[in-house]
Amino acid sequence: MPFPKLNSRPSPWLRLRGLAAWLMIPVYSGIMLPASTAHAQAEAQTAGSSAAGFRPDKIAGINAEVTGAVQRGEIPGGVFWMERGGKHWENVYGSRAVVPVRETMTADTIFDAASLTKVMATTPCVMLLVQEKKVNLDAAVSRYIPEFKGQGKEKITVRQLMTHVSGLMPDITTGFNWQGYEEGLRRVISESIKQAPGKGFIYSDINFILLGEIVHRVSGEPLDAFARHRIYQPLGMVDTQYRPDPAKLARIAPTEIIGIAALRGVVHDPTARCMDGVAGHAGLFTTLVDTAKYCRMLLNKGKADDGTVILNPETVALMTAVHQLPGGEKRTLGFDAATRFSGTRGAHFGPLSYGHTGWTGTCFWIDPEVDSFYVLLTNRNHPTEQGSVGLLRYETSSLAAEAMGCVTPVKSGADVVAQRGLKELEGRRIGLITNQTGLTSDGVPTLKALEKTPGARVTVLFSPEHGIAGKLDHENITDSRDGATGLPVFSLYTKTRKPSPESLKGVDVLVFDIQDVGCRFYTYISTMLNCMEAAAEAGIPFVVLDRVNPVDGLDVEGPLPVDVKNPFVACHSIPVRHGMTVGELARLFAAERVKNVKLTVVPVEGWKRRLFFSQTLAPWENPSPNMRSPEAALLYPGIGLLEFCNLSVGRGTGTPFSLVGAPWVNASALLERLRKAKPAGVYMEAADFTPNASKFAGERCHGVQITVADPRALDSVRLGIAIAQALFEEHGETYELAKVNTLLFHPPTLDAIRARLPLDEIIRSWKPGLDAFRQRRWSVLLYPENP
Repeated sequence: MPFPKLNSRPSPWLRLRGLAAWLMIPVYSGIMLPASTAHAQAEAQTAGSSAAGFRPDKIAGINAEVTGAVQRGEIPGGVFWMERGGKHWENVYGSRAVVPVRETMTADTIFDAASLTKVMATTPCVMLLVQEKKVNLDAAVSRYIPEFKGQGKEKITVRQLMTHVSGLMPDITTGFNWQGYEEGLRRVISESIKQAPGKGFIYSDINFILLGEIVHRVSGEPLDAFARHRIYQPLGMVDTQYRPDPAKLARIAPTEIIGIAALRGVVHDPTARCMDGVAGHAGLFTTLVDTAKYCRMLLNKGKADDGTVILNPETVALMTAVHQLPGGEKRTLGFDAATRFSGTRGAHFGPLSYGHTGWTGTCFWIDPEVDSFYVLLTNRNHPTEQGSVGLLRYETSSLAAEAMGCVTPVKSGADVVAQRGLKELEGRRIGLITNQTGLTSDGVPTLKALEKTPGARVTVLFSPEHGIAGKLDHENITDSRDGATGLPVFSLYTKTRKPSPESLKGVDVLVFDIQDVGCRFYTYISTMLNCMEAAAEAGIPFVVLDRVNPVDGLDVEGPLPVDVKNPFVACHSIPVRHGMTVGELARLFAAERVKNVKLTVVPVEGWKRRLFFSQTLAPWENPSPNMRSPEAALLYPGIGLLEFCNLSVGRGTGTPFSLVGAPWVNASALLERLRKAKPAGVYMEAADFTPNASKFAGERCHGVQITVADPRALDSVRLGIAIAQALFEEHGETYELAKVNTLLFHPPTLDAIRARLPLDEIIRSWKPGLDAFRQRRWSVLLYPENP
């Protein structure tokens, strides 16, 4: 917790500003305003700037989220900006200050940027010097700061500072009873290393204090002066500076109450405050308009609005390229991309997007793929540290992406039929194969949507594994009746897994509408194939209401099955992750297996193969009891392979398929082996967990927790095989490796693991089969292959 520098000798800067900055806002209670008091100023103060081209409903959602945060006392107020393709919308909310008197928030309010300093000052200044070949990213820091040495510090590079893999401590550990920039730098240099350089991600203010000093020593100017004349003045960022002009004090948003006063115009960060207000990690003050200018410059590949070149396009590309770190996190040079701190990214911004946050409640996020960015500036720690913006950042980011059209509204086949009907169903008695996922985007059951087609009526239902409501998790589900309609429900997850001739009596057409997850051993596609065969045998048409593949339609992973023992979990010669929709699979089955079926597929509208489920605006309905999120679906093709072994894959916990472990696993050794395998797109850490159901229920398990950091980079099947390989190499025959073949159906892969062949060699062995599959699927694809 930051605390005041009242007991040390103030710097000349602080002495000059003391009365104006620290004592301007005396406080008698120092208590966060209750929500009822905050309500009066919570509403958005204006209708915002022109919203032309942006969705009004999503703008209303942004207003509601920020206003709600003000009403709940999470922030006193804030400002918001979103921009795409040169068009923008902005708004102002709540109050700039709440004690001792309320001040209305204004669009030109100046905010303590906190850690936005790292990416709005230090990062571009370092990159300017890299551009001018005055700094080498892969040079040792000690080349520029010779006294930075000892304890292996000589091995730390500039690049490692910028990506937070230096191994240095997060902050100075020697307290704050000191004053002065030089003293702060001395303390930074004397700090010990927490872990070996390059081993893993530790977010560290020390990294950027050192980078700021590199700018100072190489350029011959203090960081604030260099940033001012090389970045801010050319960009016209007139209100962005360290140690802001006292004439602007009334426009500055105060932060926390320190002692008897709230900080105003004095940096909140205690280290930067001790260093006289100028440091590489914090100290910058800025406005909404200035931050937007900076973001726009990055989108414009280094050019200001007037065409002035701030950074070369190559430098911007180098600075903002997303890279995976040793632990699986994604960063650029300076910016966040996909780490456990990336809530600001929201649900929709893409894998090449990047941004940053600030402790005081500031953030921005930029997505070059869709030429968009948003900015949210608040002083959430005024008047106390009780304020919070974590959820607000996520929600407003998601809404901004939706408002700007960065995500694609998708219509499922059920949506299309509900709106337009389907000729093939007119006057027909329908047998509907479905479950709880059979809904239109506005929540209408497909059963009802089908009956909007003239003369169409559903007369019988067929349910897959987990039953008609998707809640059952056992074998041999019996027939039943639908509680809502009274219609008979024939189970296709019993000893008979195909509609019988008796169940099809009186049925004119079979319709399939179930959300799949893009994985070969997820059994809904086997149910579809069985139903296609039954329709062909009965001489009735088969209609598929298509739905998106939630794990995208580009990537294919894993081997083709050989020596299949259970065709219900490997119904056709397709990879583990097949990259096809159920409609496309039906077309493949019709071309290669059920050639006499009368097939109609109602395509999805608005979907592109590169899109993941989270990018579609479609509501997620759990397809099965443990498939609780799109992230679970991304991990399932690899993690699901492991669950017939003597492992828990997180069933019986809150995050199935994100946990892997067992009572006998050495978690730290497993994690170390996995990090050497360098699985892309995930962040992993050691974890202990106790399932309350399924395998090892009630037993303490040791293993790893997996978080998807970059879905575009994730190869789930490779991850699963890497885990199997690591467990076998660490624990030998204690691990039931042979049971991986229960779902993989590829004995050569297990032989290769036993032979301790390199993981990459194992993956390469699948390539001929995958290449052949891509050729086979080409003729049946319904959606553009070009991403």
